[in-house]
Amino acid sequence: MVEDNLNDTLQLALQYGLSKSEFSKIVSILGRTPNQVELGVFSVMWSEHCSYKNSILEIKKFPKGGPKVLAKAGEENAGLIDIGDGLVVAFKMESHNHPSAIEPYQGAATGVGGIHRDIFTMGARPIATLNSLRFGYPIDKKIKKIVKDVVRGISDYGNAFGVPTVGGETYFEKCYVGNPLVNVMSVGILNIENIARAIAYGEGNIVMIVGSRTGRDGVHGATFASEEISESSRDKRPSVQVGDPFMEKLLLEGTLQVIEKKLIVGVQDMGAAGITCSTAEMTAKGIKTYGAGGMDLNLDFVPTREDNMTAHDIMLSESQERMLLVVKPENVKEVKTTYEKWGVIATEIGFVTNTKKLIVRHKGEIVVDIPPTELVLGGGAPVYERDFICEYPGEIELKLELDVKIDLNKAFMMLLASPNICSKEWIFEQFDSMILANSVSLIGSTDAAIVRLPNSNKGLAMKVDCNSRYVEINPKKGAIIAVFECARNIACVGGSPLGLTNCLNFGNPYNPHIFYQFKESIRGISEACTLLNIPVTGGNVSFYNETKYEEKIEAVYPTPAIGIVGLIDNLDCVRTPEFKRVGDRIYVVGEEFLTLNGSEYVKRFHGVCGNDAPFIDAENEIKLQNFLKVTAKKKLLQSAHDISDGGLAVALTECVVLNKKNTVGATIKIYQQTDDGYFYQKVLFSESQGRVLISVSPSKSNDVEKLASTLQLKIRHIGEVKNREVSIFINDVQVIHLTREKLADIYVHSLSEIMDSFLNAIIEISKGSKLKYEIDKETGLLCVDRVLHSPMMYPANYGFIPQTHCDDGDPLDVLVLCQENIQPTTLVKVRLIGVMKLLDGGELDDKLIAVTLGDPSFVTCESIDDLYPNFLDELKHFFTEYKRLEKKKIVEVLSFGGIEEAEKTVAQAISDYKKLMKDGK
Repeated sequence: MVEDNLNDTLQLALQYGLSKSEFSKIVSILGRTPNQVELGVFSVMWSEHCSYKNSILEIKKFPKGGPKVLAKAGEENAGLIDIGDGLVVAFKMESHNHPSAIEPYQGAATGVGGIHRDIFTMGARPIATLNSLRFGYPIDKKIKKIVKDVVRGISDYGNAFGVPTVGGETYFEKCYVGNPLVNVMSVGILNIENIARAIAYGEGNIVMIVGSRTGRDGVHGATFASEEISESSRDKRPSVQVGDPFMEKLLLEGTLQVIEKKLIVGVQDMGAAGITCSTAEMTAKGIKTYGAGGMDLNLDFVPTREDNMTAHDIMLSESQERMLLVVKPENVKEVKTTYEKWGVIATEIGFVTNTKKLIVRHKGEIVVDIPPTELVLGGGAPVYERDFICEYPGEIELKLELDVKIDLNKAFMMLLASPNICSKEWIFEQFDSMILANSVSLIGSTDAAIVRLPNSNKGLAMKVDCNSRYVEINPKKGAIIAVFECARNIACVGGSPLGLTNCLNFGNPYNPHIFYQFKESIRGISEACTLLNIPVTGGNVSFYNETKYEEKIEAVYPTPAIGIVGLIDNLDCVRTPEFKRVGDRIYVVGEEFLTLNGSEYVKRFHGVCGNDAPFIDAENEIKLQNFLKVTAKKKLLQSAHDISDGGLAVALTECVVLNKKNTVGATIKIYQQTDDGYFYQKVLFSESQGRVLISVSPSKSNDVEKLASTLQLKIRHIGEVKNREVSIFINDVQVIHLTREKLADIYVHSLSEIMDSFLNAIIEISKGSKLKYEIDKETGLLCVDRVLHSPMMYPANYGFIPQTHCDDGDPLDVLVLCQENIQPTTLVKVRLIGVMKLLDGGELDDKLIAVTLGDPSFVTCESIDDLYPNFLDELKHFFTEYKRLEKKKIVEVLSFGGIEEAEKTVAQAISDYKKLMKDGK
């Protein structure tokens, strides 16, 4: 019987993601067979997500120390750095990849909530959010839906919680189709005397749970995050947590108050593994620090929101917006009173002991009896050193076209329209970047986001960066580039890097090549941080980012996302990337080694990554960043902008387009002897690193050139700021000539055109009008058809889709929803959300329902189901009644259809139009 029980438990352990050897170790630790609850506790605590068992030996190699570092990586919920004036910055980045793959909206939303809790459990008030996102190429409807839901999840949670989203990066590649990456970074500020710690000590101190009630959402979420995604993963939606940003806001305020009042001994967020992880880690830390400790919990006192929850459910639930506190008995009443003022439940569920055990009771029985030190990283949790091997294919032959055979103007416009190059305005316009009124820069307008420090003229610069393609080609070099570029962006705005956090997103660590990529990336980050003297203050490892298809497993590109926070001593010295004034001189600063390897240009036009990551030189990088810091303090530059994705041509476009006030342009003239036939392409599109594009007032150009010379840093004068047009000459040959307006249209609108699949509509009737207009087919003039006989007004802007044809001989009608009345004859870009089918005078009639592209009131409206409940009834009532007084004309609304039906209606109308034109010829 004992042997049968052991075998049954072993099978359950395997289901929970534990190995046979790990199960044997558990039996050895306990001296008995674990029960189901204990097995669940071990499985989540020994999962990769919580234990870092396959990565800890590598991430220990990061440089962590520094004179201003107050909490090193792994010591607390987030990194802490002293920034002077009695203030501390807390920051950290974490992933929510697997939940976002299964339930994109909630996965992304709870990723935001979770990282903010890590920050305010330190006693810091979050002041900014950034994100690093990866998706499949957005041509498939499913991918677009994932993108939209992830962006909406980040937006809804962040906007409701009241913390601005100030920056981010987004890339689209085929390898992320089944496994998107959602990494979120939070930055907070606290007074140095209010630092809170995640620790449980002091025998007799009370253990409390505060926040939302506990449900079954997220049970085994940590285990789920430690396995690859497959078709069966879609059945694991219960493993995805559900967020409530309003509860989190209340929890934030209550928690900061009890910390400021010195009412607590320790505090920890209940994130991965919920009650299990917070109790085990806090208790183990108390034992390690003081040599004594333990905890005794009673799950009967845990507030739940579902009936008949088992001890297993309660211990492993990852319900959001919950915290664990350790409080001295005399402070319990005031803690509860403080939280009650914010409408938050605070409940005693146990006490601190000196048994060195985690004891958990439920319904009169002990369901967990485990030494907590055996559960955690640095204690009994297993640690592995995995095999690694480099398995890259041989050199790829890049079959480039010669410069003389390419229309470089056209090639550049196509490159600029790439979703990896163009503006991500479609994404960040959904975020509120100005909540709290501390943001100095609008999102997307500067190389790094800038946030003002309270009561000061100082600021924080913050940035996330990683070109995953570089890391895929050369893991170490790609990781170095990620750190260098992130720090360079901080320096471009006038900041000095303080510390670095990371999200290390990789495939299965049991795959030797994946683990090689991981090890090399760690080496690259460590080497770059050492060279730039930047400590690593924390981060996150996310393995198993791969998708299992029927015949193969596809891993994502290795993606070590880097987040850096820097200090700006004087906000008056902040620099922005856009050209300011006609006549200013334009320079490229930094060593050039032009290659198309790793570039978006090669990937877009030739479908390959290249044979190596772009050129990088550490000595040049250090000189360049020193140059940027000195010129900021001396206010020598008009602008500074990193040359990276897309190369010089894209950087130049951004410097022109980002000036929203003046229609500046530029003329660039580059001279260099070369004979390889590809030089023009390299000049325009090379992503060679360690270069910055600057503009300088003519009166300061000598000072800038002398400074570069003093630093032994290469600087080249390449042109001047001009009006309206961008021209690039190479060896006196004009290779690019485009207007600012054309560049802006491509750069700003390309992603929205991909994501929204817009149609052009011509408005005939404004919303709220009683006049029925029609455009006369022969003259093109807008004519009054009639005045409505019924006392009604059009409920939406009304028009038609050009180049379509319907059975009534007219183009396809469309109702355009917009918060404003659109004037007749206006051409407007619209996005379909549905179709209304009518019977008008006995004939079938279709009317599309669409929203105006870019209208913030409808940016989250994906279908007619998202409209306010009464709106479709209003449409039905209007079209049923609006002709009734006109010779008793009868209109009957038959049904409403969704996007798919609307698209079929459009396709048929376009087909009929083409047939009409063909027959007419």
